[in-house]
Amino acid sequence: MEAALAPAVGGSLAALRFAGVDLLRCAPSGSTDPLAMASFPLVPYANRIAEGRFRFGGQDFRLPLNFGDHPHSIHGLGWTAPWTVEAVTEDTAQLVHPHAGGHGWRWAYQAEQRVAVAADAVEMTLSVYNLSKEIMPVGLGFHPYLQADEATVLQFDAASLWLSTPDMLPDREVAADTLGNWAAGDSVMGESLIDNVYSEWSGSATVVRGDGTRLALTASGAPWLHVYRPPHSYDFCLEPVSHIPDAINRPQGMDRLEPGGSKTLSMRIAIDKSDQTLPKPSKIA
Repeated sequence: MEAALAPAVGGSLAALRFAGVDLLRCAPSGSTDPLAMASFPLVPYANRIAEGRFRFGGQDFRLPLNFGDHPHSIHGLGWTAPWTVEAVTEDTAQLVHPHAGGHGWRWAYQAEQRVAVAADAVEMTLSVYNLSKEIMPVGLGFHPYLQADEATVLQFDAASLWLSTPDMLPDREVAADTLGNWAAGDSVMGESLIDNVYSEWSGSATVVRGDGTRLALTASGAPWLHVYRPPHSYDFCLEPVSHIPDAINRPQGMDRLEPGGSKTLSMRIAIDKSDQTLPKPSKIA
């Protein structure tokens, strides 16, 4: 297993390969765009905050709209900030992203990311520490872009799915198989956009490609799984996250960190050596 890092580009993973085969989308050489990377961390919140507005601790807050003409703030600060390499060995790296508070996020924090490569897996651990003197709302996640081909099948279990509004905010809760029978294993390729979050997923997803590559993505500290599948796309995202999009404005809420407190989320991508047989794709959704 080989992991290539791009610390200056949002603390991103630029490539992940096993025996020379790309497991994730590979970033173009020299790219400085986090949206072109193989994966990037989400901190201090994941996905969207509606119009960048929320109320917390009796105060109203407004965040910068940080994604072109998109009407919402998205993915936090870490993915667009340079991270510092604090330590590196042949098979581990420690990256750090400090935020002094103020612009973009009221609260001071430090985010740390540990990347550990084993013979057949990579494990990425993301932690955030509240350095402010106030309680801080917090959310974490990872945003990996997995590669697909026409025969790729995805399998995971979840309790339900949230359909989205046209501007990609959660709208209503429906059955988990509404956009794909993922519990049984279904084709990743499709004609429609999927940009939706799944609740109470099992913490493990299996991806089987037509070239024979089998991957297992597992996570801890991530009760939600956000699936992003553009139409007719050869890459897609399985994002383990700690909260639903716009959670801070909704009953689900975000976690709250006391001063000095911390929160951690981890993701592992491994070569799947199980003998589970998933069905071949039979349709395009």
